[in-house]
Amino acid sequence: MAKKSSVQKNKNRAELVKRLASKRLALKNVVNDKKLTIEERFNAQLKLAKLPRNSAKIRLRNRCELSGRPRAFYRKFKLSRIALRDLASIGQIPGMIKSSW
Repeated sequence: MAKKSSVQKNKNRAELVKRLASKRLALKNVVNDKKLTIEERFNAQLKLAKLPRNSAKIRLRNRCELSGRPRAFYRKFKLSRIALRDLASIGQIPGMIKSSW
């Protein structure tokens, strides 16, 4: 089980990303618009830099829904490899069986 503080920190980041996504997108569009003057683009870049770093989507970490484990994450199931194997072994994931040969 991951530390609860790490899991909670990631949830707070996700909420912040969701809340400021439209503002970030608008500022990025201004920065990338070549038709605007350099001063306008530079001011938009300064405003973008003043936003919290945790509002950037890249700072989110994929974590297992059950254990909070950050590594060996399967996006399709939103589970770590360990939790996925446990659920598959007890038959909780339809169509998934343990292979043997």
